[in-house]
Amino acid sequence: MAEPVPITASLDGIMKSLRGTDRIQIGGVFGKWPDAVGENVAAHVRPVRLDQGVLTVEADDSAWATQVKFLSGTITARLAEVANVQVSRIDVRVARTR
Repeated sequence: MAEPVPITASLDGIMKSLRGTDRIQIGGVFGKWPDAVGENVAAHVRPVRLDQGVLTVEADDSAWATQVKFLSGTITARLAEVANVQVSRIDVRVARTR
């Protein structure tokens, strides 16, 4: 009979096989976003997806989307420093207004 495996290990394996991104990386980006980008940016821009090193973020207007594009190098460096997550590219989109 096989030994029990912690569910977190199973989830990590499934996530990595599907997308190449593990639970710790996703938690680091989403959980430490305000620490990495600052409260002001975090109030207007939120991470929506991390997939194989590509982080997709959503800005609440086009001015913030442009700002994030200019700051993408700084943001990727801060995510590596604060959350220990390597992001190769940041894709920015503007949230749809309702």
